[in-house]
Amino acid sequence: MKSTLVSAACAATVAAGAAHAGGIERRGDPSQILFEEGNQYLEFSVVHVSPNVSGTNTTPFPVGPTGNITENYQNWAFGYKHELNDKITLAFVLDEPVGADVTYDTAGAFFAGSSASVDSIAATALMKYQFTDRISAYGGLKLQGLSGAITVQAAAGTAPNPYTLNVDKDYQLGYLVGAAYEVPEIAMRVALTYESEIEHEFRDNTGAPFKVKTPQSVTLHAQSGIAANTLLFGSIRWREWTEFAVSPSDFFPAPIASGTSDVWTYTLGVGRKFSDKWSGAFSLGYEKDNGDVVGNLSGTDGYWSYGVAAIYQGEGYKITTGVRYIDIGSANTSVASFSDNDAVAVGMKVGWTF
Repeated sequence: MKSTLVSAACAATVAAGAAHAGGIERRGDPSQILFEEGNQYLEFSVVHVSPNVSGTNTTPFPVGPTGNITENYQNWAFGYKHELNDKITLAFVLDEPVGADVTYDTAGAFFAGSSASVDSIAATALMKYQFTDRISAYGGLKLQGLSGAITVQAAAGTAPNPYTLNVDKDYQLGYLVGAAYEVPEIAMRVALTYESEIEHEFRDNTGAPFKVKTPQSVTLHAQSGIAANTLLFGSIRWREWTEFAVSPSDFFPAPIASGTSDVWTYTLGVGRKFSDKWSGAFSLGYEKDNGDVVGNLSGTDGYWSYGVAAIYQGEGYKITTGVRYIDIGSANTSVASFSDNDAVAVGMKVGWTF
């Protein structure tokens, strides 16, 4: 029962992480694979996200629609866990932690012809040490690659029109540490994870260096059985997005993109085992609308989300599917207003225990 209930908590997040959480964040804390059941465990997951983020130009600019400035995208992850003995567990995770695909391709939009893309890949090596059956600590190193491309139809006199910049992947190292307390008999676990910032260095069109940070974060995971075959779970995640800025020196002194507020993301859900083979979960997600003037290549500020998931437990494997609807918060940029936007994320994860 414990394994299936824990899977229900994981299932509700399959289609969650890629859905506009924390600006360009597409994946959360990778450490939770350490708590999967089995001596050896292998998983692969993929999420497809269809966002709709559109708005209208604001005064004094000519009134006109922006069109949908976001594109559909996929996000994938691979993970492997191996229990060396009853004390030490190792894991490896390969994923895409951040990303963006934004295009103003509608005639009449103030930034028509502008676009931005961010691509990433991260390899995280983890180790957990089990002090007792209830207390454990874990940590690891993350090698992250980050690249991007941007075209901005800038206002006259502020920068070359259009301004373009392409940067190849820069690889840098970060780390994470955490601790957990568990009561296995009731599938209870509380885990706290800290992930360091990772600072990348690029060069603008003049050859001058500039730095971009993917910010530090703290995530609290909690779950507990509350009745027979029923699990309550949730998480709180903080990320220091005020440390994020893209500021090449050959662009207008203001950053191309930046974070105006730190971001808090909350999830609460319930999982239920229906039979030996089938379980399900429902979850709510919330990210506060900070009311900031957001970047022109963003158009989002906070959200509410509603997710459902189903898990099929086979002999030595499990298949998890999840669907999440995201009601994206209204946002204002310096030239446009965005409202009544949403996204749908559909995900699948297959895990093998051997």
